[in-house]
Amino acid sequence: MLWRDRSLVSRLVRREIAARYTGTLFGAAWTVVTPLIMLAIYTFMFGVIFPVRWTVPEQAGTGHFALILFTGLILFNFFAECVTRSPGLVLENVAYVKKVVFPLEIMPWVAALQAGFNALIAFAVLLLAHLWLVGLPPLSALAVPLTVLPLVLITLGLTWILASLGVFLRDIKQLVALLTTGLMFLTPIFYPSSAIPPDYLWAVDLNPIAPAIEATRDCLIFGKWPDWLALVRQLVVGYAVAWIGLVWFLKTKKGFADVI
Repeated sequence: MLWRDRSLVSRLVRREIAARYTGTLFGAAWTVVTPLIMLAIYTFMFGVIFPVRWTVPEQAGTGHFALILFTGLILFNFFAECVTRSPGLVLENVAYVKKVVFPLEIMPWVAALQAGFNALIAFAVLLLAHLWLVGLPPLSALAVPLTVLPLVLITLGLTWILASLGVFLRDIKQLVALLTTGLMFLTPIFYPSSAIPPDYLWAVDLNPIAPAIEATRDCLIFGKWPDWLALVRQLVVGYAVAWIGLVWFLKTKKGFADVI
């Protein structure tokens, strides 16, 4: 589907990115400035005021903590940007709904690629910061695309489902925004998963973001290769969620025009 409509998807993504910064003073520079400002705030809060213990060398200091935190924020922001926008995706493009030839199912791809563009820029900043603060990333960093892929698939699946539900249940947009905010603090972004009491570790297993964040940190920051068996399981789950989401969207989109 993505390959078939690649030209249309590419045009829509470019339009979305351009429209996002049209009329702003700094333009696309906000893609870099925004995460850096948020990183500085969170690093000060959780690295200085409410210090969190990580298993890193003592000489690493706050700079190493910033890298750990930034890695988690990049992946969470990608997920949150897609999911919080998804209930309004179809409603934002009402003009396309009654066009029989327009493939509405590509809209989640457009949202994901736009969020992915922002994430790639943030990752570039992260790598530069890593070079400056620590040095060259470990060889295991080559596995980062694989550790991120299950999260991308799960995000796509949820985006298809929520984009469909948003047409029929308008209140879901507020609910998703509330749940996403809560999920940020329930995900090991500001603290290691080892800080979670054993009785609550099951919540980490159910969290769609936590495995990707933990595996990406291990590869990029701590020099550990991923657990390949666990990664395969996550890929299978991600593919299943994406497939279910797409099937759900294709089956329900026939009723969009009647509701809108």
